[in-house]
Amino acid sequence: MKTTKSFSIGFWLKKTAIKSDGQIPIYARIRVDGVGADISIKRTTFESHWCSESSRLNPRVKGSQSINMYLDDVYADLMDCHRQLYSEGRPITSQKIKLRYLGKDKTFEKLSDIIRYHKEVEAPKLSQGTLKNYGATEKYLKRFIEHQYKTSDIQLQFIDYLFIVDFENYLRTCKPLRSSQPLNNNGVMKHMERFQKLVNIAVKFGCFTANPFNLYGLKYDDYDSAFLEIKELNKLKVVKLKESGLLLVRDLFLFSCYTGLTYTEVELLKKGDIVEGVDGDLWIDIKRKKTKTTVKVPLLPQANEILERYSQYPNQVNQNRLLPVISNQKVNKYLKTIAKLAGINKHLTFHVARHTFATTITLLNDVPFETVSKLLGHTKLSTTQKYARVIEKKISKDMGKLKAVLDREKVKYTSDLIKDPVQLRIV
Repeated sequence: MKTTKSFSIGFWLKKTAIKSDGQIPIYARIRVDGVGADISIKRTTFESHWCSESSRLNPRVKGSQSINMYLDDVYADLMDCHRQLYSEGRPITSQKIKLRYLGKDKTFEKLSDIIRYHKEVEAPKLSQGTLKNYGATEKYLKRFIEHQYKTSDIQLQFIDYLFIVDFENYLRTCKPLRSSQPLNNNGVMKHMERFQKLVNIAVKFGCFTANPFNLYGLKYDDYDSAFLEIKELNKLKVVKLKESGLLLVRDLFLFSCYTGLTYTEVELLKKGDIVEGVDGDLWIDIKRKKTKTTVKVPLLPQANEILERYSQYPNQVNQNRLLPVISNQKVNKYLKTIAKLAGINKHLTFHVARHTFATTITLLNDVPFETVSKLLGHTKLSTTQKYARVIEKKISKDMGKLKAVLDREKVKYTSDLIKDPVQLRIV
């Protein structure tokens, strides 16, 4: 092993990955400023054949010469990768040397390079709705750079903590992309979060010696999203609607109110997703598109009634989907009309139905918080807290139960004192 003050290369046996024949994979370890990166060199040996002092095979072992020569070549190639990065003036990290050795390093010099890589590699993994939001963040970044630096792009080396803070301040004061959608604090934080993810790509490829977001914290405002109370839900059910589009949207919205499914999950729901549950009743059994977690929801009668209304809809043409779904934008537009007709003074969107399920349908009917979390398909209880709030009615209901218990205890205590006057005198 040859070592400098901040850079070293060594070879070791990965004993946790021992093969069935007893041989152990040999790995190279690059270390720069104390940070390591490991590479499998696609060679194996027995532990008894390995010399830990020289980090090579024992020369007396048959066949050791060829493997040792290969290790020398790997060492030389890694040293050359270090030299190349140094001569190019690039930040040198163990990960960067590893990627250069594997031929996977990308030349990221400007912010546009990261954005391009994100579109080519990461974007296919994202939903269309999420991808659309990244497009908005990219537009704001471009506007900011043109405003602040009078250019269309910027070198990554100029993205530091000051750049991040200036970008946040710009978002808080600039003209929004859509005049109807001004940026509030949480909107600004969402753009900063997406920008951070772009920067993290550059960090992983060794473009920064330190992540410029290390000292920056996202600060979201807590807020209570709208949901329908039981009276409002009943208003929605009985309001007279004439247009077929409005009738359909009401059914879709109510279906979500009684299942907690998102717009996309309702859209993709198929015949095969309705199964017999452990109790013999019908359940919805799907995987969340966002987190890939399994969601199992008992099909309440109110939701099943809506499915029966569209029992003739599923066929091979629509891939046996259970409900006819129009675009999310049109659904939200129709919901505003329905809310007005029903006299509901709330900003109604399809996502309000999910909040209604979490709060009015389940939590206020004493469904345990942990169960609500499972029904919503959340992996963390903290996520559920944004949906299922312990609201005043729930607090009042719970405290009412507590008062009843305390009253019973009081009556029992008083009765015992009357029966036992000696105890009364002692008290």
